[in-house]
Amino acid sequence: MTITSRGRSFDRAAADYAQNRPSYPPEVLDAVEELAGRPLSGARVADIGAGTGLATALLQARGAHVVAVEPGPAMASQLRLRLPAVPLVLGDGDSLPLASGSVDVLTYAQAWHWTDPRSSVPEALRVLRHGGALALWWNDSDSTVSWIAEQDARLGRLFGGDGGAPDPRARFRGLPPGLDFTTRQVSWTRSVPLGTHLANLASYSDFLMLGKEATDAFLDAERDLLSEVFPDGTVEERYVVSLAVARR
Repeated sequence: MTITSRGRSFDRAAADYAQNRPSYPPEVLDAVEELAGRPLSGARVADIGAGTGLATALLQARGAHVVAVEPGPAMASQLRLRLPAVPLVLGDGDSLPLASGSVDVLTYAQAWHWTDPRSSVPEALRVLRHGGALALWWNDSDSTVSWIAEQDARLGRLFGGDGGAPDPRARFRGLPPGLDFTTRQVSWTRSVPLGTHLANLASYSDFLMLGKEATDAFLDAERDLLSEVFPDGTVEERYVVSLAVARR
């Protein structure tokens, strides 16, 4: 992936990212298997931009022979703590440290948008074996839920229109041309303490670039607002996973 200061910012909050970010529902990997035309069990899978290992752990649990590729040393350290037995390589999606034709499935969970498709597409095709599959997915807050839409509006005002979760419906418009993608969307929820919800927000790259003082001010106000919506202190977060799979 193209490592900008924004992309590298996750290294500064790697432990918080590992503790508070949502994972993915089992239905996402069910769909990957269906669209890739093969089970993940026994497959050679490379998880690119693996971060702290959220998707990597799920792939390993499915029985995949998975290697994690991550550009950030601090994020990689968190992955190593979580998954000590998984092979881990420091590298990025624009120049994959993998042999040609060596992988059955390439996954980019929340990571493809950090790459330069002019480099990452040829690299993906190079390392995939014939008949292999490229799987891209994103986990976005569902803005059809009223409290999420209101929070996204506040984030938009804070960041000049660039804050908040991207619209899941827009994810597929940015897919690289020249590949025959099949798409799927999966809705799911998780219930977490209000503090976890706010810590997850704080791990977004927007906030990591914003700075502590302004971030704390926004999160304090957000805590007051959400305490009225969720008086028991438990936030029901709703997400939409947008999945795109292309076979080589």
